[in-house]
Amino acid sequence: MQATIFHNPRCSTSPRVPGRLQESGSEFRVIEYLKTPPDRAMLTVPGEMSDVEVRGILRTEEAPASSLNLNAPEVSDEMLLDAMTGHPQLINRPIVVTDRRTLLCRPAERVEELLFFD
Repeated sequence: MQATIFHNPRCSTSPRVPGRLQESGSEFRVIEYLKTPPDRAMLTVPGEMSDVEVRGILRTEEAPASSLNLNAPEVSDEMLLDAMTGHPQLINRPIVVTDRRTLLCRPAERVEELLFFD
């Protein structure tokens, strides 16, 4: 399996995912998403290839989320995407992207779902 991991090395969960992929023999590249944010297209993976909705990858506890009022239920996916692309610290992590599926790996053990995905 080839994968891309959108990762933050300062996160307690994110650093465990590359280790598990390496153990499995998977090829992967790591992108520190705070330095190189994912684009809007990556954040809007088709539903059948992703386990979460746009709101599901929003880090609601980050300061910009409350100051931008992003936790309000009437905030659209488009507004959330604008906020996340402008403030990548709002993106939950780690997100692992393969050619067959995209998964938010919280907890880190969720990466196992990608390793055994049919």
